[in-house]
Amino acid sequence: MRDYQDEFEKRVRFIKSLLAESGALGIVFGNSGGKDSALVGILCKAACDNTVGLIMPCSSKRNYGEDIDDAKEIAEKYGIETRFVDLTPVRDAELNALEGTSLNEAAVINMAPRLRMLTLYAVAAAENRLVAGTGNRSEIYVGYFTKWGDGAHDFNPIADLTATEVVEFLKYLGAPKSVIEKPPSAALFDGQTDEGEMGITYKELDAYLTGGQIPDEKRELVERMHRASEHKRRGIVFYKEV
Repeated sequence: MRDYQDEFEKRVRFIKSLLAESGALGIVFGNSGGKDSALVGILCKAACDNTVGLIMPCSSKRNYGEDIDDAKEIAEKYGIETRFVDLTPVRDAELNALEGTSLNEAAVINMAPRLRMLTLYAVAAAENRLVAGTGNRSEIYVGYFTKWGDGAHDFNPIADLTATEVVEFLKYLGAPKSVIEKPPSAALFDGQTDEGEMGITYKELDAYLTGGQIPDEKRELVERMHRASEHKRRGIVFYKEV
């Protein structure tokens, strides 16, 4: 297990150095009420008092229930400024504007994280803030994030931590039990869970990432997801002569 006091101090220094280099006056992040955003919020607040978390529900029933409750609890416990932005009307307006376009399920589902990205960067631009990302190592490795949605940010202070380590870190920091124990979910549609959608548990995925043993079919699944999502981690491809 990591020395989480040392990890806390190093990550706070990292964030402070980025702020100093950029000249930004603060930080903004999406406070979803989940584990990753909770840890990012705690770290950012420790590094910069001028940190604001945006609660941005969008269409999912869970967004308007326990997610908001957990997001508020994290904000209150750690003194993080919170703002509420309801994105469901924005998503509905976008769907109406695209009425003549045949959208598949993935296109519709990924609207929510991309609208959140737009909202975060609007606040960041208006108030000279950096946008903090909230994806962990496990999600990033298999591409379990939306390209130019939650995958778009200025920095990410937890990108090297597995989902298991995020939980350990939160326990060390005394985060609310309700946040730590609820099933991981992007809540992009009702009933969705990360592990159900990926077809693998975080325990299995993290075992793979840390050199542990997992069933062959799970190993093949992880490697297949990693290959298929390489474009998400690579960034923009610029022209070069071929």
